[in-house]
Amino acid sequence: MVCDAHPTEAIMKRFILPAFAAAGFFLTFCCESPAMAANNPVKQWVRFEQTLTSSEDYDNPVQQIKVKVEFTSPSGNKRTLLGFWDGGRVWRVRFSPDEQGGWTYKTTCSDQSNKGLHNQSGSFQCVKYNDDLSLLRHGELRLSANKRYIEHTDGTPFFWLADTVWCGPLFADLDDWNVFLKDRVEKEFTAIQFVMTQWRMAKTDATGNPAFTGKEKVAVNPAFFQRMDKYVDAINDAGLLAVPVLLWAIRGDENPGYSLPEDQKIVLAEYMIARYGAHQVIWFLGGDGNYSGENAETWKRIGRAVFNEDQHRLATQHVRGKSWIGKEFRNEPWFSFIGYQSGHGDDEGTFRWLNQGPPATEWNNKPSLPVINTEPNYEAHNGYTHRKVHNDHSVRRAAYWSLLVSPTAGVTYGGQGIWGWHTKVQAPADHISTGLGSPWHVAKDLPGALSMKYLHQFFKSIEWWRLIPAQEVLAEQPGKDDASKFIAAAKTKEGDLLVVYLPEGGPVTVKTDSLKKGLAARWYHPRTGGWLDAGKVAKPRQTFETTDKNDWILLIAAE
Repeated sequence: MVCDAHPTEAIMKRFILPAFAAAGFFLTFCCESPAMAANNPVKQWVRFEQTLTSSEDYDNPVQQIKVKVEFTSPSGNKRTLLGFWDGGRVWRVRFSPDEQGGWTYKTTCSDQSNKGLHNQSGSFQCVKYNDDLSLLRHGELRLSANKRYIEHTDGTPFFWLADTVWCGPLFADLDDWNVFLKDRVEKEFTAIQFVMTQWRMAKTDATGNPAFTGKEKVAVNPAFFQRMDKYVDAINDAGLLAVPVLLWAIRGDENPGYSLPEDQKIVLAEYMIARYGAHQVIWFLGGDGNYSGENAETWKRIGRAVFNEDQHRLATQHVRGKSWIGKEFRNEPWFSFIGYQSGHGDDEGTFRWLNQGPPATEWNNKPSLPVINTEPNYEAHNGYTHRKVHNDHSVRRAAYWSLLVSPTAGVTYGGQGIWGWHTKVQAPADHISTGLGSPWHVAKDLPGALSMKYLHQFFKSIEWWRLIPAQEVLAEQPGKDDASKFIAAAKTKEGDLLVVYLPEGGPVTVKTDSLKKGLAARWYHPRTGGWLDAGKVAKPRQTFETTDKNDWILLIAAE
């Protein structure tokens, strides 16, 4: 941690460090003592970190002791978080303060004889965040008051546009990782989904380190997570939300969410939450798991054990293809939104499941929660049934359907070559049937990824958070007979905004009697981001027609 506000360091930075650098020496100046922390203001929403030194050695620290740290805010609110072991006798606690002013903290160790970890205390000042990253400038993320979308603390809506990079932090060179993140920022993505431990696609990270060893009593490997720190830091430093899977859960001994006993799933998840909970993250507790029936009760218990409101972070599950867990998890206190996977099918049943199935019919069940497709079809990935490669059109179609058949909250993109982090043309390991993918530096420029930029620009141009599905405005639905031609429509309750997505262009007849008077229509080109005028809304039943048979968006709103 660099202590910019500490006067001694100011002298070091201005006079002493340049002299050392000129001589070929480099120093790192860290603020790790309570006294220095008190003099080093922490910006609101930014990580405070304190290092503790254990007075004892343990064979397996994460199994033998727990370190809890109670933080007290300037207004007297208290939050209790776990510290984490970082190798040897080193323990750390990370915290993201949400109030400006003076904070204090005090530690409790389950081994009260450990004088280095038990009954330690300190303080620090939290000051206003004045930097440029919107991810931090508007405050941490929470659910909106109506629980239909995600927003920042100041009420600014957050549009979830994630890229799927499951293996990226595990395999990528750090310089390459930063090149990729810069590209995703330029394409206006807002989040990065990835796996935080070894799993079926990666037995270790690029240096040969596993996240943990053992099964009945896991042993965490700090070296793995010290490397991972740099990749999660880079995501947030780029202004992107980090969305890690804690426990990949599909069948297989290499997947901790499947192979570990319940109590060890909890140990491993708690460690990662303690280590990264002060970052800007939203958690996927499980990845690709079976969360129904008896399994649902297991995952509910795990969620209750590892998440609590003191952590101030949202959480959900990453589910298997075409499965829906709203019924099982809606009432769980830790479960923040319904993430689903429409998957990589290219058949009538898959299309109909997405545009007329649970995402379109169950979003209005209570209690309300945001609904987000966290894995639609990946670009350049073989379709499951017809083995036809998903192109940019099928990516856009799935994305716009997902955003309009449920109240708009966000969607995830995926590209073959990116999610497995290819460095050459290859099929993903253990996924040969999905087809060949390009190296990441080529795949990052797949046309569907650029389409996501135009998608975000479109939704930024309107108050998307007010949209709810409105299929009733369509006089005819071509998707009734052919689900691939399904036209999706959403409008505001007030009737001042209507969005209609046509996957294959052509005419669309809109019943405008539920809309406000005096609105105008425009066509948006989702492949280039361009606009065309479509005329005034003048009739209670009005037909609009595209200029070609490609996909188009009809926007009806105030001029």
